[in-house]
Amino acid sequence: MSDTGGAAGEQDWAGETAGRLEEIVTKIRSQTTDRVVKVARVVVYGLLAAVMGLMLAIVALIGLLRGLDELVPQEIWLVYIPVGAILTGAGLLSWRKARKPSPEKV
Repeated sequence: MSDTGGAAGEQDWAGETAGRLEEIVTKIRSQTTDRVVKVARVVVYGLLAAVMGLMLAIVALIGLLRGLDELVPQEIWLVYIPVGAILTGAGLLSWRKARKPSPEKV
């Protein structure tokens, strides 16, 4: 009779140990791997959104130029001048707002 009780006690010990190991592994995974997966998803979807936004901006600029070309009865360069001036102004403003690197001490 004591042999049966000992075997049952060993089975409970094995199951309990396996359950504890599973809890530990699940906790470690949730604190490491799950966070890495979330960060990776943010990076991938962010890059995808940035590329799609850039493509949309290019297509919108092309549509703007073609639409203005149809509205202005003269040559296409009359459309390119104001659009180029606007884009140049935006570029110069961005260039001016850029941070200058601090000079290193020698």
